[in-house]
Amino acid sequence: MDRTRPRDLTGPRFRDVLPALAGTTAAVCAVTAALAVGYRAAGIVVPVAGVALMVCVVAIGVRRGRPGSRRRHGHYTAEELLALDIQGLALAVARMLRRDGWRVRLLPAPDRPRLCARNAAGHRLHVAFRPVAEPLPDEDRPHRHAHRDSAAPQLQLVVHRGMFQERDIRWAHRQENTFLLDGQALRRWAHGVRLDDLLARTS
Repeated sequence: MDRTRPRDLTGPRFRDVLPALAGTTAAVCAVTAALAVGYRAAGIVVPVAGVALMVCVVAIGVRRGRPGSRRRHGHYTAEELLALDIQGLALAVARMLRRDGWRVRLLPAPDRPRLCARNAAGHRLHVAFRPVAEPLPDEDRPHRHAHRDSAAPQLQLVVHRGMFQERDIRWAHRQENTFLLDGQALRRWAHGVRLDDLLARTS
């Protein structure tokens, strides 16, 4: 997402996974302590019931973690992103936006689908896609005449699974409220990082 940072790093950073790691550790310690206290207070019934409950929770989590369910909730692996065609990529981005709380409308097209989205704060987002080939930054912005009477902030997001060139970055800087989402940032977004956090890094 960052227009200027190096593109040679892949995957989430340690600081991105640290909160989840700390939360998991705290949860395990809390559950263990609760089971121990329950055992001392009421005997073996509490630990057995607690373990049964945890088994149910894990089973539900595994079911939700299956590839189909995971993708429907807006989580994709890097390999899954690479295997998508342009229509599949548009659907994946729509799901990721919904995961982050956006209301999304997909405007399908044979070779260049677009998305229109709006969040609870009233921000409007137009998403354009570029194939793996070199993007075309000199194209007109999508819906440039739409919603002229609306005062809501309007953003444009250009999604590209590859790397943007310097001329693409210069083009984006000349546009108003335009952000470039390259392959690295797309993978982080698909891994679970919120779009707002990615946009904040470039503001």
